[in-house]
Amino acid sequence: MKATPEHHRRIAEMTFSSVYPHYVTKVEKKGRTLAELHQVIQWLTGFDEKRLQELIAQKCTFQEFFNQATLHPNAEMIKGVICGYRIEEIDVELTRQARYLDKLVDELARGRAMEKILRK
Repeated sequence: MKATPEHHRRIAEMTFSSVYPHYVTKVEKKGRTLAELHQVIQWLTGFDEKRLQELIAQKCTFQEFFNQATLHPNAEMIKGVICGYRIEEIDVELTRQARYLDKLVDELARGRAMEKILRK
């Protein structure tokens, strides 16, 4: 599926704080922990627990969130389909980064081993 400019705009304007509770619910419902979710987010973005909570409190958009992130050098190893989009074919960097995060959360919820999720 090809993402539209409207899709890219929606991702950029969406607040991280509006999506974060869904990540928490998804992983906890599948028996994973909040600490594991934060480990995955920190691996991808470089944000520690304190900084992550600040960004949530600030209600920053995904655009602001990823502008401040230092993406892990192995993030490009995240491949596959998430939400109907093949990650490696997404040409807008911000949308691709948001889908990286979605994919990691999905892998965590599906019970994948942390070593594999973190692309070590």
